[in-house]
Amino acid sequence: MYAVLAGTNIEVDDEGYLMRVQDWSSQIAQDLAQQQGLVLGDEHWAIINAIRQFYQQYQRSPTTRVLLKYLGQQLGSEKSSSIYVMQLFGNGTPAKTIAKLAGLPKPPNCI
Repeated sequence: MYAVLAGTNIEVDDEGYLMRVQDWSSQIAQDLAQQQGLVLGDEHWAIINAIRQFYQQYQRSPTTRVLLKYLGQQLGSEKSSSIYVMQLFGNGTPAKTIAKLAGLPKPPNCI
């Protein structure tokens, strides 16, 4: 399955996650965010960049609990609460939304 992102046909799965991490770009993230009704600001980018750093280090997408702990280590406690993250990325499962915007696979155990 393909989606037009950043003006290019990009292979995605049936939920819209990129099939290849290396296809990701900041423009693709913005296009994916727009599809979800989000406009990415500096606060969003700090979290997106942190989760991409996590992925580079551990080769997996973090679940929500792991993500929040990692954000606390990287960005400080004020930017790692579930309320803060949900305000930025919407209700639901923030780890799924953030992973999708960051071009990463869906976190394990996320339905």
